[in-house]
Amino acid sequence: MLSKAVVQVALVAFVIAAVPPTKWTTCSGGQTTADEACCVWFDVLDDIQENLFHGGDCGEEAHESLRLVFHDAIGFSPALTAAGKFGGGGADGSTMAHAAVEMTYAANDGLDDIVEAQRLFALKHNVSFGDFIQFAGAVGVANCNGGPQIQFFAGRSNDSQAAPDGLVPLPTDSVTDILNRVGDAGVSAVELVWMLVSHTVAAQDKVDDSVPGTPFDSTPKDFDAQFFVETMLNGTLTPGSSLHDGEALSPYPGEFRLQSDALIGRDSRTACEWQTMIANRANMLEKFQQTVLKLSLLGFNQSTLTNCSDVIPVPTGTVADPFLPAGKTMDDIEAACSSTPFPSLSAVPGPETSIPAV
Repeated sequence: MLSKAVVQVALVAFVIAAVPPTKWTTCSGGQTTADEACCVWFDVLDDIQENLFHGGDCGEEAHESLRLVFHDAIGFSPALTAAGKFGGGGADGSTMAHAAVEMTYAANDGLDDIVEAQRLFALKHNVSFGDFIQFAGAVGVANCNGGPQIQFFAGRSNDSQAAPDGLVPLPTDSVTDILNRVGDAGVSAVELVWMLVSHTVAAQDKVDDSVPGTPFDSTPKDFDAQFFVETMLNGTLTPGSSLHDGEALSPYPGEFRLQSDALIGRDSRTACEWQTMIANRANMLEKFQQTVLKLSLLGFNQSTLTNCSDVIPVPTGTVADPFLPAGKTMDDIEAACSSTPFPSLSAVPGPETSIPAV
């Protein structure tokens, strides 16, 4: 009689043999992919790395491409739909297709340049605006030192309507208003924090247009946890000449702090998850990947799209463990999570210096 172990091994072997192997397609440029429909994206990748991202840089275009991912996707309101109104199509490319309308919305101030730059590539390669926005965001993030590899699904059409105004949160909004808005789109309080991981490679241009390109942390090319650390430092100054609507006091010369970020980091509904991003960077990356994928599928059924994630470059590089900027101590931290202590961090040696614009 066959032993139980032998039977189990045989069953496992049978199951493995029954799974058909992936049929890889070789594209015209020699690249391989799991689906022939993804081949066009290798051509797009080569083009935008050279001509949009300046040789694969994690610069302003990469930052703005990531911002556009969120602004396009969050235009989605089941509550409006339930009330008999058009609630937006989610990640459908409407910010680009209907830029004449959506670029007039206050929340989209400053996005017009990246929208028009991206439009040329989407038209050149005959891909939909919704697909291109998601693809460019994923590629831009992969260009950042230590960034995550974001999944990318293609197959959205260019059939869209302009999303209603008011669906993208503003930095002047209260935490409750922001949570209600993203909650309507199916994003929870902790997922809001995960979404804000994007601010680790972000900067502002229009809240205070006298200091464009002012980053939100001291390492805007690194996909690290410094944004979560530095947002919790006591604010003492403004990088510009005065405090503007949507701005909170900054802890460091050359660094900008959004009012909404300062409040979310200190709100009881989000503060502990905020702190978790500092304590576990691997978890931070994983949660960001999950949330961006969820946003990219708002308004769509994943089963109707094609997984072209194998086109997205594998990010490289390493980043430092969380630290305090030079001249700061743990006494400057405004810890807000009541259930766990703030991680103990060491300061970078040397004098305080101004952070350059991106």
